[in-house]
Amino acid sequence: MGIWQALRNVLPAALRRRNTAIANRTELHQFLESRASFVAQTALYGYLRTRAGMRYPVLFDDDGFSRSVNIAKWHVWLGCLSDLCIFAGGLLIKRTSARPDAVGTFMLATLDAILEATGIPADAGGEFAAHAQRVRARITLCDWAAVPDDATPFSESTEALVYWAPIADELKQHDVQIVRNSIRFLWQDVRRALRRDLDAAGVMAPAA
Repeated sequence: MGIWQALRNVLPAALRRRNTAIANRTELHQFLESRASFVAQTALYGYLRTRAGMRYPVLFDDDGFSRSVNIAKWHVWLGCLSDLCIFAGGLLIKRTSARPDAVGTFMLATLDAILEATGIPADAGGEFAAHAQRVRARITLCDWAAVPDDATPFSESTEALVYWAPIADELKQHDVQIVRNSIRFLWQDVRRALRRDLDAAGVMAPAA
């Protein structure tokens, strides 16, 4: 069995279970945070499990490896959150009459609320805050009217997974395209769920 087929086998069906309207800002916040977390952890641990095989449980007995996994987890989460915020903002533009600058302000505030609630995790390593600032900069500079309704916005998560996964570089170089495909596969169901469940007018309505 190849690594791509193995990765597909560890990607769970839980992404398909949500079928609840995202009708306000709080629900969008929860969707973005939870889906980013789920995709980040599923993609990262799926890759590690597939690469390690039978050695997978033993690896976590190594404190250095565990620290590297935790650092990778948070950076992949930031990449996932960045991508999903861009995609969600693009849908808000397409489904409402809101101006791009209004959507940009809204998405930056939503991102900031998620990051503020998360803080700087103790196990995220020394580069987490700088990475979070790069995510903020991406949201600030986004051309919201040009965001397509496809896989194009989902670039940062794939790069973060490849870069931060604690896998030897000589192995990574053979896995790059396969690993990118694995996280893109996960995003398919997230995009479907957001398209299906998003009440854009409700989300963009002024807070009571």
